[in-house]
Amino acid sequence: MGNATHFDGLGSPYGGCGLPQSELDSQDFVALNVFNTPGDYSGAYPRPVPDSRASIKGAFDNGRNCGRWVKVTIGDYCTGTNDGAPGQPFCRNGSWVADKYDGATLTMLVADSCADANAWCRDDPNHLDLATGSLNRFRIGSTEVGTMYPDHWNNRHVSWSFVPAPDYSGDVRIGFLRGAQRYWPAIAVSHLPDGIHGVQYLANGTWTDAGMNSDMGQSYVIGATASGGSSFTIRIRDAADAWLGGGRTYSFSLPSSCSGGCSQDYSTVPYTTDDSGGTPTPTPPSSPSGAACTAAWKLTNSWQGGYQADVTVTNTGSEPVTGWSVHHTLPGGVTVANRWNAVVDPSRPATTVHNASYNGSLSPGASTTWGMTLNGDDRDLGILSCTAS
Repeated sequence: MGNATHFDGLGSPYGGCGLPQSELDSQDFVALNVFNTPGDYSGAYPRPVPDSRASIKGAFDNGRNCGRWVKVTIGDYCTGTNDGAPGQPFCRNGSWVADKYDGATLTMLVADSCADANAWCRDDPNHLDLATGSLNRFRIGSTEVGTMYPDHWNNRHVSWSFVPAPDYSGDVRIGFLRGAQRYWPAIAVSHLPDGIHGVQYLANGTWTDAGMNSDMGQSYVIGATASGGSSFTIRIRDAADAWLGGGRTYSFSLPSSCSGGCSQDYSTVPYTTDDSGGTPTPTPPSSPSGAACTAAWKLTNSWQGGYQADVTVTNTGSEPVTGWSVHHTLPGGVTVANRWNAVVDPSRPATTVHNASYNGSLSPGASTTWGMTLNGDDRDLGILSCTAS
């Protein structure tokens, strides 16, 4: 349960996720908190939040929750002062009461970020900032509430959870941003079935991780298939760190109108797809006879909205191990903030890691440990799989 505020629209030209408002899949959209710094309203924190400060990341998660959908449910009304003043309690000098709008729901798109120096965006990790135009479109059954805002609003309680894109069909949309050109090919990806956690581009025959454009989570700066070229091929990871379309590749070109830099805020491009040659999860190499390993995790620290897990990899075979890889799954709504002593394999989903250069060799019975910090409250990582080489 959190508090909800409202805002009139995305900034210009782009909201916090890297798209103009006119390009959104829905005009029912929300902003998530950039920071989780209760009692600290400083404007000096960097964006994106570095891994060394992972504990202060809010639900926006450096843009990694952009393009996802949330089902929002209206809760109680505040009879007191509910202004989000720094250092002041919510709904002071009043109480929370139920009324006829409780239980109204609306499915909304994550399209922006909230980093304001107030209690809403800093003290309340479950806060949502809702598009003002959406407030009276919440429904009870098939009926819009119609009159909840403004007279019955007062920054109500809400609850929310991530859900798949409603009634999804088709495929992603890809467009270049204003100023994009051959040597700064900045794109934004939209119409996603379940968010976006990463983009890789094919350059000179090698898949390479694209850098996010600041923390605008649907925008990435990619590279061409050939140095200095204007043709591009990418593949996309969703919010579950799975390859979209099982590794589908998308090939497109910079529009001729962008040769000197795109002049439009968003220039949509057509693309072709390939479902046969881009599968990024190759069959693991067979282990040498007698080589085997196991991986087991344990919770070593926790805090509100996050936790730390350490993973122990053990050589359980009869032969020395020269390398290992571990695949893990993430509970819904949980993301990895940081890892150490293990490396993400760029050719495989981000939930598959392999040894670092210094901890791959294990004699029979020997073990090594790597770790990660995670954002989220579900602390069950399930059973991990380990492959030895």
